[in-house]
Amino acid sequence: MSRADPVATVTGLVDRFGRIATDLRVSLTDRCNLRCTYCMPAEGLAWMPQQQQLSDDEVKRLVRIAVERLGVTEVRFTGGEPLIRRGLVDIVAETARLDPRPKLSVTTNGIGLDRTAVALRDAGLDRVNVSLDTLDPVRFNTLTLRDRHADVLAGLRAAADAGLTPVKINTVLMRGVNEDEAPALLRFALDHGYQLRFIEQMPLDAQHQWDRHEMVTAEEILAALEPFDLQPDNVSRGTAPAETWLVPGHVDAAGEPARVGVIASVTRPFCGDCDRTRLTADGQVRNCLFATEESDLRGLLRGGASDEEIGRAWQTAMWGKRAGHGIDDPSFLQPARPMSAIGG
Repeated sequence: MSRADPVATVTGLVDRFGRIATDLRVSLTDRCNLRCTYCMPAEGLAWMPQQQQLSDDEVKRLVRIAVERLGVTEVRFTGGEPLIRRGLVDIVAETARLDPRPKLSVTTNGIGLDRTAVALRDAGLDRVNVSLDTLDPVRFNTLTLRDRHADVLAGLRAAADAGLTPVKINTVLMRGVNEDEAPALLRFALDHGYQLRFIEQMPLDAQHQWDRHEMVTAEEILAALEPFDLQPDNVSRGTAPAETWLVPGHVDAAGEPARVGVIASVTRPFCGDCDRTRLTADGQVRNCLFATEESDLRGLLRGGASDEEIGRAWQTAMWGKRAGHGIDDPSFLQPARPMSAIGG
């Protein structure tokens, strides 16, 4: 490769370590209608000004470039809370019309999903991930500072009824808060045909108060699930972030063996198999969830750049991806953007 331009002969979103990004996470807004204590302060954050946020047409163009020029095969729309983006259904529909058609999903807190699940399915959405950290409405209010627990459960039911399957639940366990609910949450998921994935709490809170010693680890989660006699899953996880186990005696909504997953980003990092690229709501490329630098595509869009120029800039951004997130490195710095402003 040319030293002057290391991506001159590269096709797709390749980095220096041979990883190829085919999974695009698109944040559609930094705003959220919950105030989860591990994500943001009670008063919320200073939200992104509207003029800084990508327009619907700008989002569609960047997604099209990613799919048609850069080899992206999966697109997930995230937030903040993506369901509060008014143009979401239209953005999904436009993305579903791309050729080749990518797999389409949304990560949401579930509020409003009961009203939008059918429209999203009809637009071409394939499935959803819904965040749910507790089955206790009172505890939910304490965690999120909002009385919306019933709305989340209604959203889960609506997604399943609309065929947005497999419906996946994302759960973060917190020490002294909800760590005792692991068995109950898995039982709930099994009873309803949902797929549950526990996620280790990551250093992406706006308050920068994350403490590794207070984090509930994958090992502790699996110990709490011992009564289910989990069995190793022989199906390769590929580039998926979740390590999965079979739950004997149970099947999911599709009649397949029931599984539970653990995303151990901190204690069992999977950086070597990472296939993700991220686009923030203001048009910045992040080559890692924990990146401290970003590459501006919004400026190129609004400056009249061609699709080829934008694609090349995106490739350059991904070429510089580090080998790993470095959480265990003493020099690790938490990203300035919290999770709500990055997208999952």
